[in-house]
Amino acid sequence: MKKLLTGNEAIARGAYEAGCTVAAAYPGTPSTEILENITNYQEIYSEWSPNEKVAVEVASGAAIAGARALAAMKHVGLNVAADPLFTMAYEGVNGGLVIVTADDPGTHSSQNEQDNRYYAPHAKVLMLEPADSQECKDFTKLAFHLSEEFDTPVLLRVTTRICHSKSVVELEEREEVGVKAYHKDVKKYAMTPAHAKARHLVVEDKLLRLREYSNSTALNKIEWGEKKIGIITSGISYQYAREVFGETASYLKLGLTYPLPDKLIQEFAQAVEQVLIIEENDPYLETYVKSLGIKCRGKELLPLCDELNPGIIRRAFFPEEAGKNGAVLGNVDANAADMESLQVPSRPPVLCAGCPHRGIFFALSKLKDVVVSGDIGCYTLGLMPPLEVTDTVICMGASISAGHGMEKAFQQGGVEKKVFSCIGDSTFFHSGITGLIDAVYNQSNLKIVILDNRITAMTGHQENPGTGKTLQGEKAPIIEIEQLVRAVGVKEENIRVVNPYNLAATEQAVRDAYTATEPFVIITKRPCALLKEVRQARSGQFYVIDAEKCKQCKACLRIGCPALALKGEQVIIEREMCNSCGLCQQVCKFAAITKVGEEK
Repeated sequence: MKKLLTGNEAIARGAYEAGCTVAAAYPGTPSTEILENITNYQEIYSEWSPNEKVAVEVASGAAIAGARALAAMKHVGLNVAADPLFTMAYEGVNGGLVIVTADDPGTHSSQNEQDNRYYAPHAKVLMLEPADSQECKDFTKLAFHLSEEFDTPVLLRVTTRICHSKSVVELEEREEVGVKAYHKDVKKYAMTPAHAKARHLVVEDKLLRLREYSNSTALNKIEWGEKKIGIITSGISYQYAREVFGETASYLKLGLTYPLPDKLIQEFAQAVEQVLIIEENDPYLETYVKSLGIKCRGKELLPLCDELNPGIIRRAFFPEEAGKNGAVLGNVDANAADMESLQVPSRPPVLCAGCPHRGIFFALSKLKDVVVSGDIGCYTLGLMPPLEVTDTVICMGASISAGHGMEKAFQQGGVEKKVFSCIGDSTFFHSGITGLIDAVYNQSNLKIVILDNRITAMTGHQENPGTGKTLQGEKAPIIEIEQLVRAVGVKEENIRVVNPYNLAATEQAVRDAYTATEPFVIITKRPCALLKEVRQARSGQFYVIDAEKCKQCKACLRIGCPALALKGEQVIIEREMCNSCGLCQQVCKFAAITKVGEEK
């Protein structure tokens, strides 16, 4: 049976068909849908782990126990998971272990554009790169087999376009492999220094065998066309190259990109007149090809930053033709290239209408001598006008740790500034707890705001340890943030739990935090306005502005709600957008804003 699937759906299907038994992840675009689709297969135990390190450790434990296991994450998540990845390369597996890294060229939803292909040679693990959804499924299946054959974790590297694009996939039946017998082997699975020293030799020998496999496998294949140009490429870049050059070039399509096939590359280069390297972001392939003494062109013409597309490749390699209307470039008309160069008007990101984070940011915006250390989530948008409260964003969980560092630096330098750290509930569970422990232990004067909207919102409403449900929809204990905060040593008098829609209470909590001389925690507790049950409860409710009472002071616009707009000089509320949070009514000093409808 054939089906149209995204790359993420196909990876999930591949795990199912391969007989995968355990899968774990932390949600992060563009990888989120892998685990969401794995939940459709009851044969696989799947979970949202608190962070990517835990997810890889769960999968590693399952693989050592004899199960085929998978962990999935976005590219920056592999930074968090690097510790177990590097050691598992030494330990090897019992059941197959596949780790999916979903890179984000173009930084569509990420804080950087790192190229995770370098993780494979750094960790010394095999790496596969699919170029479409069919390969996503097939390569995932093969990854489990190769993991067991070569006793290594396998890195499956995909990118945003591969994850979210759809193509036809041929479905097959599940391979029932069960769980292998586990045998205690401390020299293999317990990495003391002495054991690790011996296992390093095993890893290096393994890489020699993998290099030979890379030279002979059909995963790396030559597609002969005209031999004037030879293109070495992989992943989505292969699709773009084929679209631009068609049959006017020959291709070395690399599906196994670590270890790279040295002999096959040399054979291909010798058979063509010139070698081009087409790849996104860093010159990973180009650097290796040049190390073999092969003259080639790549990043001298192609950009290091952002995604590639056929238009960029055409303009790089056919600059003369790119400007000629109607000229044929490869097998695509130049008019299409012109269309690709059209710039879509930008739409600045903004907190949703009714977002529970808006109240705390509005309260913080009134303080002029504070620095706000931000984090990864919807609330990152606290940096946008008109609120503009967030000063820094580094990585998951860094709001508290970096805020603590800033507070200590200001203290050492005699700088009179207060530091607030803002972190979401899911991010707090991910990697904020250790930062809070650090702040308490080292007697910081940091003020921490934990924005609890009862869900992992930014990636599409995934469950987390505070929601009361597992990934599989089962009822679970709710990990109470307030109890955690107390447990790590924040004093009772320095904790406030507030409804952020209550502006007076929120502003009072901020004032209390501002004057405190010890670690102070504000927990804002209100569910995301876009949750289905919230929207249902507020259905038929909205706020309206009485034009006669309105003094056109525009104070309500300072909360930055997208439901508020100017029509001439008059502020109006877009009824269809209003989520009935009531902040605008609380800001208005002239009682010009009233509510229509009652909460259900």
